[in-house]
Amino acid sequence: MTEFRALMLRQDGKAVTSAIEQVRVDALPAGEVLVRVSHSTLNYKDGLVLGGLGRLVRNYPHIPGIDFAGVVAESSDGRWKIGDAVVLTGWRVGETAWGGYGEYARVMADMLVALPAGMTAKQAMAIGTAGFTSMLAVMALEAHGVTPASGDVLVTGAAGGVGSVAAAVLAKLGYRVVGSSGRPETADYLKSLGVAEIIERSSLSTAPTRPLDSERWAGCVDAVGGTTLATVLTQMKYRGAVAACGLAGGAELATTVIPFLLRGVNLLGIDSVMCPMPERERAWARLATDLPLGLLDSMIEVISLADLPEYGRKILAGQIRGRVVVEI
Repeated sequence: MTEFRALMLRQDGKAVTSAIEQVRVDALPAGEVLVRVSHSTLNYKDGLVLGGLGRLVRNYPHIPGIDFAGVVAESSDGRWKIGDAVVLTGWRVGETAWGGYGEYARVMADMLVALPAGMTAKQAMAIGTAGFTSMLAVMALEAHGVTPASGDVLVTGAAGGVGSVAAAVLAKLGYRVVGSSGRPETADYLKSLGVAEIIERSSLSTAPTRPLDSERWAGCVDAVGGTTLATVLTQMKYRGAVAACGLAGGAELATTVIPFLLRGVNLLGIDSVMCPMPERERAWARLATDLPLGLLDSMIEVISLADLPEYGRKILAGQIRGRVVVEI
């Protein structure tokens, strides 16, 4: 095997184009482990990369894909042997280094996590960075004292990739989950994940007019940011916590320090890209037990490499429900 299929991005002036190409294995970046990729997935960041947006990729040609799962094909590191099932998320793979939208990927050994027992590569990519981020957010809420007895937990962007997994995990753990969504057609889907109540996202998207509103939420997993996050902060219960892990609604945050000073609200930043390995391994272990894996089939749409440009545009436009799995 000297060549493999991959989705390659090329830059022509300011335009970024994509095509499936044959790529030489020896053109892959340096690394101790060569992985034969079976599945990848589509995240919001992948949509940005596919569209040449956000200056996330500086060097072309480029193979995108920030996640992948597969088996080890070659290894010069004793921790990994040929045939080991592995998962990669983050580490800026798919941005600064070639990623998972190809049949092979070469990475540093320190970047890989063993595929959890009882989980398939397809299921791991149904989870992907979005679901992994969701688990980190749930763990952060737990660490800051939010329990099922504390009260309702809000999940914003509940029908998206992060929201879907967060809602399913929280519901299984016994929390009463309230999901915000702007798509009425997703109501049955959200209820199937365990969401107890659905609120219209427009109720959170108007800028708050006062620094504190009525206390509503013991915790929140927020994948939206912007005005939605600013509004949620005014509605948190005393010593409640918000795990902020997305910016689909904007990167700016117009708020006051009053919720933090008068209610002791905690705003917790969630970074999945450079997350330390011990926490990374704990999160994947938790996903294997705390996410009802049987629900994943209802969350996913399976596509091919050729479908990625179209679906990259869809995810940026908020037209994706749940998770997209790419069969390589």
